[in-house]
Amino acid sequence: MHARPDPLSRPAIRTTQRVLRVLGTASTVLEPILRQAKADLGFTVEGKVLDGNVAHQVGVVAPESFDVYDQWFHNLEFVWTAHSIRPIEIERIKKWGDVGELALTGKANETLPSVPGGAPNRLLYVQGDGRLSDTPAERISMLPLSHCADSFGYRRELLPDGADIGAESWAWLLDPAWKRATLQNNASIGAIDAVLAVRAAGLVEFRDPGNLSIAEIDALMDILMSLRRRGHFPHFWETQSQSAELFARGRARIGSIWSSALVLPALQGINFRTAVPREGYRGWFGGMSISRHAEGNTLDMAYEYLNWWLDGWPGAVVARHGYYFSAPNLVRQHLTVAEWDYWYEGRAASEDLPGPSGDPVIARGHVREGGSYQERISRIAIWNAVMDEHNYLVRRWHDFLSFRR
Repeated sequence: MHARPDPLSRPAIRTTQRVLRVLGTASTVLEPILRQAKADLGFTVEGKVLDGNVAHQVGVVAPESFDVYDQWFHNLEFVWTAHSIRPIEIERIKKWGDVGELALTGKANETLPSVPGGAPNRLLYVQGDGRLSDTPAERISMLPLSHCADSFGYRRELLPDGADIGAESWAWLLDPAWKRATLQNNASIGAIDAVLAVRAAGLVEFRDPGNLSIAEIDALMDILMSLRRRGHFPHFWETQSQSAELFARGRARIGSIWSSALVLPALQGINFRTAVPREGYRGWFGGMSISRHAEGNTLDMAYEYLNWWLDGWPGAVVARHGYYFSAPNLVRQHLTVAEWDYWYEGRAASEDLPGPSGDPVIARGHVREGGSYQERISRIAIWNAVMDEHNYLVRRWHDFLSFRR
């Protein structure tokens, strides 16, 4: 008869922690979301937060360093042509049918005309030959999620004589009466705001504002450089926190702003207004793609994470940052009635509303500039864009940013 082996003498069984690596920006790679994802999904979601420009560079050159790519549709082509991401099978996205029309068509409703720039539908579907287009197919390049309609903001007490809040225009960004204007330093975003401003001022008529020719880029930059030489654009910003600080400290009086900056502590108590430009908004759309290196269990976790996002809870978190969600009906169940009415219906806040950290940031009675979700997205005039002459624009844009008097 053989003695039973001592259990302590048995080989140790190694257990490997399951980790999903998400590469993105501070817009949506948020600690509360990562923490809740771990609680709900049972594996660690590890976020790597970078500036948008750096994140897409890493996405292109180091796809092995991430499993999920959380970024924007307008620069999606870079990572797709680099073969950094893999197609997403629609049949594995459980609530794909709840994704709204804006993501699928680039328009709030079918009666509206298409607008210039990098609309989310333009590169949404993966065709049989590997090309990306707006023709519906069984696979997509990126799951559409967060988006917004952005404009510019300003310190209301510094409104120049003669300026009418009821007639806000992108041209105000060029008006020397404001003295200190700011733009976002990403050429795919900041330059689009500049295009809107130059066009609104009647200084240049662009053939396609979302895809400038070299001659049009030169015309745009000549105008901006002339203002820069006179000290009109003394500072630029990279993150929403930096933009909020510029306005709070008085280093900027008017300039590009993201909705997420408005709920930051730096702007609390500041008499700050987000413009409703008569020319319309600049739109952007973000989403998530899967690294081509994701296989087996990692690939399964990536799909779980995408499905968890689309279920709506993360959409409630980003709503408190001022962003919208691709499936509004799914996010509604995770917001209070007061939050839904304010952020999506455009109604006055019926009570003080919390921001991302839970502290009150929206005072009772406040109404969001621009109205309801449908009103705001229906007035998108252009999308963030990567142009055919992107490399040339970036070179000229860098000269503009780095100019010193």
